[in-house]
Amino acid sequence: EVQLVESGGGLVQAGGSLRLSCAASGFTSDDYAVGWFRQAPGKERELVSSMSTFDMITHYEDAVKGRFTMSSDNAKNTFYLQMNSLKVEDTAVYYCAAVVSDRLYYREELYDYWGQGTQVTVSS
Repeated sequence: EVQLVESGGGLVQAGGSLRLSCAASGFTSDDYAVGWFRQAPGKERELVSSMSTFDMITHYEDAVKGRFTMSSDNAKNTFYLQMNSLKVEDTAVYYCAAVVSDRLYYREELYDYWGQGTQVTVSS
């Protein structure tokens, strides 16, 4: 069974940086779509970034483009979200998600596996 465990969240001032980690286990395929999503209080969960492990193509939503970078360490089966120039509006619970696929996926309903989430709070 695939398990995803996020870590690295916390409290940071606006303009600061955080790096989230998603440790994956139980992968039975070489190809996955992995996504980072977030849900702010009172808002729906939204995609932040996604990656295809097949060709390492990465997608970023406009709100984070140029500030966030998604990467992976295949040896550790760990995915990262480096978040720079953080804004108050980045405050949310961040989730890692995965689905067996050789393509990028953007819609959360297409992801089969989810982590428990990690809180990111950006203060002004």
